[in-house]
Amino acid sequence: MARQKASLAAALCALLMLAPAAHADDDTCRLALGRGWPPATENYGTAVETLFAGSTPAALSVTVLPKVGAERAVRLMPDPAGGDWTLRFAEADERVRAWVDGQLMLRTTQAPEVRDVPIPATVAKRLVEEWRALLAGAAPQESSAPFSEDDAWVFVAGDLRVSGLEPGCDVGELLRDEMDLLIEATDEGPEKRQRRWRALDASLNRLRRMREAYTGSVANAP
Repeated sequence: MARQKASLAAALCALLMLAPAAHADDDTCRLALGRGWPPATENYGTAVETLFAGSTPAALSVTVLPKVGAERAVRLMPDPAGGDWTLRFAEADERVRAWVDGQLMLRTTQAPEVRDVPIPATVAKRLVEEWRALLAGAAPQESSAPFSEDDAWVFVAGDLRVSGLEPGCDVGELLRDEMDLLIEATDEGPEKRQRRWRALDASLNRLRRMREAYTGSVANAP
């Protein structure tokens, strides 16, 4: 009986880690994200996204606007012909937003570091699907992206833009781990990339189970 109670408590804890604004008194256990851009960030963020994008739109992107240091991003870009997508990691050569001679500048004429590799379309499409579902739930339609003096994370999944603080808790760790897998894949050969895709698929399975468990618990609540 004690073991059953412990298992039930552990399961409940896992669900609460995904709880949305209903648990607003526990900010440490939900993603601090909202729709759109954080306050006073849109011009800066758009300049960074344009620098990294080139002429190719992304179906999924994560852009980190750090408090200090160079901006960076991961982008997934579809192939119009239906083949493999392009996975891109980009990092500014020098910080885009900077004070120069007493003036705040957006240094967009630089050439950022860019690494492009192919990613199977099935893997890329699943990433877009899973991340969009998670982000839409974490940042309801009426929510606004929070202001922070720390790093700002900007997610775009299809037609959805969500921004906020670095993802935390279990689900946030999964997102960061998946982003790390994508970045590592841009610096590896085809054989190692295949291992990254398998690891990513397993991680997405876990992400889906976490979402479905929470959704089911809400639907069955008395």
